Amino acid sequence: MQLSRNLISGKRKYVFGSLLLSFICIICAAFSMEDREDFDFAKREVLLRKIGHELLLESGDSTSRVLPVKKIAENEYRIRFENDLTFQPASLVNITQRLLAKDPLASDYVVNILNCDNSSIAYGYAISKNKKDDIVACIGRKQPKACYMMNIKFKPRGINTAKNGYLLGSLTFLVFTGFIFLRSVKPRKVLPESQYTNMYTLGSVLFDAKNRKLIINEKTTDLTGTETRVLLIFALSPNSTIERSRLQKEIWEDEGVVVGRSLDMFISKLRKKLESDPNINIVVIRSKGYKLEISNQ
Repeated sequence: MQLSRNLISGKRKYVFGSLLLSFICIICAAFSMEDREDFDFAKREVLLRKIGHELLLESGDSTSRVLPVKKIAENEYRIRFENDLTFQPASLVNITQRLLAKDPLASDYVVNILNCDNSSIAYGYAISKNKKDDIVACIGRKQPKACYMMNIKFKPRGINTAKNGYLLGSLTFLVFTGFIFLRSVKPRKVLPESQYTNMYTLGSVLFDAKNRKLIINEKTTDLTGTETRVLLIFALSPNSTIERSRLQKEIWEDEGVVVGRSLDMFISKLRKKLESDPNINIVVIRSKGYKLEISNQ
């Protein structure tokens, strides 16, 4: 009997010590959360400058500056440019989605392109974590060259961060307690990440940039790293002429000397891999560059 009581007492002490350790971990996590968010916000500003940089390149401008990003409200930022520019809405949407996917706090946001002279909205769209709630229209209409500012407003998350942290801590406490007293834990199903991250639809071709694959009529074709980079530039600006010099610069700028025929070789390989769809082709624009033509768009 005494032995039984000692076992129960020892078990209670073990449970108490374990729960105390869990609460200490939760408190430490709550205090470290603020520092992590500061880092995430700093990373966001770098991504916003990157968006501005890629928009200038899309406009054919590789020399002028992206002006300092301005925070105009708690969750709203403004990207400004040194010179006038033009943009293709489809490319704009793809650029922001691709880069802001790296921001852990940017699940929902609204983008507005404003005219500099009167702050009127030239183009706008909304992206949501729930894709069916996205609001994107008129992506095929290229905007005229002018002075633009880009406002990006993110859905507030800071108010709920501490609450979510303590909720997670409470769930951990409940799971731990159940493990001690019931001696079993039901396995938690881990939801797989979306397989459609960085996916682009080109005619009947599905381009998986992340995994370097083309999917045509349920048949998968592998791409090399360079082929993927080349096709990604075209996918971001379908039916638009891409200058040869820009392709060479963006693909090989970090690899030293560029061989002039290398680009032609990769274009030829991509054409062969895309030939299953007669409505899509990479054509030569004489004295300028190349264009990804998609006839059914």
